[in-house]
Parts: sequence; structure tokens; C-alpha cells
Amino acid sequence: MTETDWTDRAGQVREGEALDTERLAGYLREQLHIDGPLAVTQFPSGHSNLTYLVRVGERELILRRPPFGSRVKTAHDMGREYRILSQLHGVLPQAPRALAYCDDAAVLGAPFYVMERIVGVILRRRLPAGFTIDAGTARRLSEAFIDQLADLHAVDYRAAGLGDLGKPEGYVERQVSGWTRRYQDARTDEIADVEWMARWLAERIPPETGAALVHGDFKYDNLVLDAADLTRVIGILDWEMATLGDPLVDLGVALGYWVQADDGQVLRHFAFGPTDLPGMLTRRELAERYAARTGRSIDNLVFYYCFALFKTAVVAQQIYYRYRQGLTQDPRFAAFGEAVKILARTAVVAAESGRV
Repeated sequence: MTETDWTDRAGQVREGEALDTERLAGYLREQLHIDGPLAVTQFPSGHSNLTYLVRVGERELILRRPPFGSRVKTAHDMGREYRILSQLHGVLPQAPRALAYCDDAAVLGAPFYVMERIVGVILRRRLPAGFTIDAGTARRLSEAFIDQLADLHAVDYRAAGLGDLGKPEGYVERQVSGWTRRYQDARTDEIADVEWMARWLAERIPPETGAALVHGDFKYDNLVLDAADLTRVIGILDWEMATLGDPLVDLGVALGYWVQADDGQVLRHFAFGPTDLPGMLTRRELAERYAARTGRSIDNLVFYYCFALFKTAVVAQQIYYRYRQGLTQDPRFAAFGEAVKILARTAVVAAESGRV
């Protein structure tokens, strides 16, 4: 396998999400002194903030901007995301190097920032045609995945100048109450499992386990892997949810995205990556490896796992709400209402069984 075989590629810009290339070219010329023929394509995910590949002559840049029509300003703070990357790259080389930030909506209709492109493999829900991962590689890859999360939590965020990024005290309680409120604000249907899960979580807030830099969205399709060695993480993307907080919440989020081989077919349909391949660690094995590497207790793992499923259900609900309101016409979002129900039901089952 060579780097050009499976590296992540951008495609056609989705309908309604085009950028004003003339204004963008002028901005890049003025701010970064980059000039030349400009071409814009779009990466295939982008359920939240939108990600574009911008080619200016021979140079490749990544541009991030909020979704069109979004009114949830706190969820799409481009300035904050830019600042995190600007400070973090020096102590965590997997964080992309930020290049420029623009808060002038006259340029592209919303704030945006530009960063370097890290070229590599990104594992999405379906593997590219002809791409295979054997069991041994899958195991080492899943070990690298959880080791990278543990290493991220060990970053000295104060040395990076990010000591004021968040308020770690009371973080878990605020997460539960905040995501409950977001669900209520974006509710379109009555879903009993979501309401039940919100109450269950609020009644079982565990003691805080300390503060760390948390990513908030740690999953395979936010990692860039070395094309020559899939077990080496060379980039960590999408820092929009990063803050200071209890690292076990971040672990729970990673596990919430991790569908394994013995999960039901319905849940596996909503996989966020090839986590159920032969050789991949199970959720319990991931948690135990994390505990061994960090020394943190995972006694309350079920709580963090259930919260992660609840949070993901709320994110899906927010996107579905935008779709129902006509703020986005992306056809992928039509099924998100059903995803909310499946994720909430999975969380309730885990809470009642006590198993991750």
C-alpha cells in the first residue's frame, strides 16, 4: 500500500454548501500571501462543522466553517477551535497547525479558519474498496487508538497555555444538565428512552476524577493514520468540543462510538468506523487498557458509557431538528430521528444491565 492508494480524499461540494471562491482567494492572498489557481472540494463527513480541502496552486489547506443555517453559536465557535489548535500543536504534534482565523462574515458568510492538511488514512464507516485490515493489524490499531486517547489526557494543558479553556470543577454534572437542555431545545418527538436516560444520569453523577484536556469527539474518523503504518496516529481532527474536564467522560465518549462484533445488527448499522472487525479490542478491553496506562479507576464505566450514548443521541437530535426545520437539505439527516431512538434504547439497556 502506498500513500496515494488510501489517503483521505475530498469530493464534490454538497448542494447548498459552496464557498465564495473569489472572496476566499482574496483572503488567502492578503492574510497568508498564497496566490494561484484555487479549487475547493469537500470532505464526506461534516455532520457538524464543515470541512473543505482548498488547493491554491500546489499547496493544500483545510478550511473549517460552521454548517449553513445553524443558530447554535456555542457549538460552532471557530475562534475557540482555532485558538486550541494554535496553542496545542507545540505540545501535541498530532494536532494540526492552525494558519489563520477570519471572523469577518462578509468573506464567507460565517467565521472560519484555515489549517495545514495532514495527509493520511481516515477510517470511516465503510472501508475503501479493496482496502483490508487483518486481525493482527486491527488489534494493534485499536491499541494505538486507546493509547493515543490516554496520551492526549496526559498533555500538560497549562504548559500549552490552555489553563483557562474550561472549568473542570463540576464538569460531569454540567455535561449531563447541558446535554439534557440541548435535547429539550431541539426536541421534535416524544422519546421516552431519552427522557428516562436523562433522569438516570442526573441521579448518578459520580465523583470527579481530576482534570485533563478532553477532546469530546474521539473516534476513528477524527484520526489521521500513517498510510505506511495504520497503527501510527499522525493527526487528531475536529477539536470543536475540546475543553478541560474529567477524562473518563472522554473515555466514555470513545466507547460510545465503539460498536463491537456482538452488538445487534441495528446498532452496528450506525457504526462510526470499522470497530467491529476481527481483532479489534472490545469496549471492555479498551477501558481496561486505558486504566492500566493511566492508573484511573473505571468502576463507574457504565455511567460514562451511557452518558456518551445519550450525548450522541442529542447531537443526532440537534441535526435532525435542523433538517426538520428546513435549515439543511442534506438527505443523510433524514434518518437521524431513528438514530436518536436506537442510541437511547442502547443506553437504557446498558444502564439496566450494568454492562458496557
